[in-house]
Amino acid sequence: MSVCKRSEMLSMGNIAILAGGDCTLLPRDRDAYVGVDGGCLKLLGQGLPLDMAVGDFDSVSETDLNNIKAQAKQVVQSVPEKNDTDLELALKAVFEAYPDAAVTVYGAFGGRLDHFLSNIFLPTDPDLAPYMEQIQLVDGQNRLLYRPTGCHEILPDPAMSYVGFMPVGGGHLEITGAKYLLHPENYFLKAMYGSNEFLDQPIQVSLDRGYLVIVYSKDRG
Repeated sequence: MSVCKRSEMLSMGNIAILAGGDCTLLPRDRDAYVGVDGGCLKLLGQGLPLDMAVGDFDSVSETDLNNIKAQAKQVVQSVPEKNDTDLELALKAVFEAYPDAAVTVYGAFGGRLDHFLSNIFLPTDPDLAPYMEQIQLVDGQNRLLYRPTGCHEILPDPAMSYVGFMPVGGGHLEITGAKYLLHPENYFLKAMYGSNEFLDQPIQVSLDRGYLVIVYSKDRG
């Protein structure tokens, strides 16, 4: 029987990345702060350090860009015509500099739908796939994690009511220890197995290929 790997934040350097969306949840105790395009201005507006500024900066004025460059410890500027989104560039720059970092991305949900979907499927990029377990995306209603092929133990999040699982890459998913089980005897194919719940114990999931998107969520208050 395979042993499931426990799902929890890694005790490495903690880095916050702020994309262009909501910044109200930003903690003030991270080891480093990275701004993505217009997110740089929101970091500065909250009085937080700008350790790295990344993007093509096509959404900010020249005056704001000069302000970003003056206050950022490091600037990674790209041209608008590129293969990566600004967030993908930011994650690659972070892991190049800090390969052991645990990264939390804020402001990645909402806004343009193409950006939103790109953010959900970040590990599809082969350069980011090796770091998927070190990435989580957070807003006030959701927390999104990634896990590679294999067996994993998923811990409850007291702040969230539900958990959902999205296998990416055509893998066969099994879920045990949850309110709603998924195993060979009752298997059915869905893109997203949502609205599952914990039963006072961890949930075990296994995937035979691809990677797994794990979404903790709660209803809007």
